[in-house]
Amino acid sequence: MTTTANAPANAEKRYTVHRADLPLSCPTPEMALWNSHPRVYLPIQDDPDHQAQCPYCGAVYQLAD
Repeated sequence: MTTTANAPANAEKRYTVHRADLPLSCPTPEMALWNSHPRVYLPIQDDPDHQAQCPYCGAVYQLAD
């Protein structure tokens, strides 16, 4: 049985993520995909500032650790 994600997709513009959350995708697996854009994977660990921005919704993700 598949569980449905309950968090609203793209509700915020800034998100903090941790290495345990990698690989990073927007929307994240916890977010409901049905009312969002297609899932895109973001290479946050490759960025010198450990930051990534979603090309669809503009949400900014910051890697905390």
